[in-house]
Amino acid sequence: MVPTPVREKKYDNVTVKIFANKEDLGRAAAAAAAEHIAALQTQEDRVNLMFSTGASQFEFVAALKDHKEIDWSRVNGFHLDEYIDMDDQHPASFRLWLRTRVEEPFQPGKFYYIEGDAEDTEAEIQRYARLLEENPIDLGFIGIGENGHIAFNDPPVADFEDPKAVKVVELDEACRRQQLGEGWFPTLEDVPRYAISLTIPSIMKCKKIISVVPDGRKAEAVRKALEGPIETACPASILRTHPDVTIFLDQDSASLLSD
Repeated sequence: MVPTPVREKKYDNVTVKIFANKEDLGRAAAAAAAEHIAALQTQEDRVNLMFSTGASQFEFVAALKDHKEIDWSRVNGFHLDEYIDMDDQHPASFRLWLRTRVEEPFQPGKFYYIEGDAEDTEAEIQRYARLLEENPIDLGFIGIGENGHIAFNDPPVADFEDPKAVKVVELDEACRRQQLGEGWFPTLEDVPRYAISLTIPSIMKCKKIISVVPDGRKAEAVRKALEGPIETACPASILRTHPDVTIFLDQDSASLLSD
């Protein structure tokens, strides 16, 4: 049974659904994603999905496993970002996260990884940009960071009019502290300073977006994204201009929203 939200709100184009806890949030978001993917698969041979990573996606991705209506052999997987010069066996590698939590259990037809440790970073950026051009994203699972970032578009580097699809970004300290706080690295010095990331215009090309944002540590970013000005100081605020976005919150992440 799909959990029922305790509240629903609308901010510009965004539908916001608030759930009692992050387990209910994850199950409800997975059900919405599965319903949309299954509907697309009645019309399209291949469905292209964009995945986020990190601790906030655990419940959602785990709940997707229960949805047998998805034909994963007809799904292409993509992801938002990866650290530069990080081996794909490193515990904090997004490729490792996705391989163990998405590719191996779901076995999609194809998963296209950003090779953060490629010898030629610029060539890798161009390769991934071409893949995105050739495979428009039908559904993006786009998280929101503690500093309001989407992908690794932190406030200092976010550009709503970025001409690039994929680029190298420098991570700000708030972003790096989030990675430390989630337990991916032993010290702040160990957190990489640079990553390859999809740009904001590239993310906004997703035909539909489901954003999964649990936990009280995200509450201020959620408030700014939904109730503050649409500006690069909170990159996620741009989601309010997308034509088809649903944001799934728990009561903790929604705690600073006005009633």
